[in-house]
This record gives sequence, C-alpha cells and structure tokens, in this order.
Amino acid sequence: MTDSTVVRAGKRAMIIGTAAAAAAVGVLAAPAQASSWSSYLTNAGNDFESRRWTDDGGSTTIKFTGCYRDGTQAVAVMLRKDTLGPDPRYTNASFTNCFRSGATSSSAWDDHGRGNYYFVVDYGSNVYAPVSVNSLSVYY
Repeated sequence: MTDSTVVRAGKRAMIIGTAAAAAAVGVLAAPAQASSWSSYLTNAGNDFESRRWTDDGGSTTIKFTGCYRDGTQAVAVMLRKDTLGPDPRYTNASFTNCFRSGATSSSAWDDHGRGNYYFVVDYGSNVYAPVSVNSLSVYY
C-alpha cells in the first residue's frame, strides 16, 4: 500500500465511524416533545379553515381564549385530516367558555394517525355572525 492509500482508508474509516456515531446519537436521543402553534382569528365565518399542520400521531388539543361574536355565544370547532379524498371529520366541539372574560375553551381529539390536519370553525352551521378569538393554540 502507498501512503496515499493508507490516508484515504483512514479518512474513509473516520467518515464511517462519525456517521455511525451520529446515527447512534439519533437512536438514543430522547423522543421529540409535542409540537404546537398559536395564532388568533378575526371575523372568521362559517366553514373557515385554519392553517394546516403536520402531525406524526398522538392526540390534538385546541384552545380558544377570548372569543367574541354578536348573538350566539358559542363556536363549533371540528378537527379534520387533509386527505386526497373527502377529508374525514372528527368530533365537533362546542366552545362556549371562551366567551367569558379571560376564560378558555378547549377540546382534545384522540390520535388519528400521521398526516396533515386543520380545524374548521362552525362547519356547516347556520350561524352567520363571524367569530373573533384573541388567542388560539393547537397542541399535537
């Protein structure tokens, strides 16, 4: 073997060893914590769709704080999964507590598998007054 062959073999061994060590750290690392995002709504009408988020599986919790609308003091929130066919509809939660000053309404949905999700406000309802929400959070 020449000196350059030994140097190349040593570099190759170092690269393979570094890659194996990185893979081992990835396998042994603590599982990722749940993700979340926060926002607000201003004058969201019937069938308003939230932004999409990618969920690797697990339950989903949606919280609304500081809700306002003329008339009805409730807002329906439905979790949906973005699919190629008709999007599945999961339980429709009625948020009423958030209409009290400083109060929060929330609901949790069971694990529906990996995928892209969103929520819909007042899906298919006959409530025509738009709703505003000072703070909303989605935990998944």
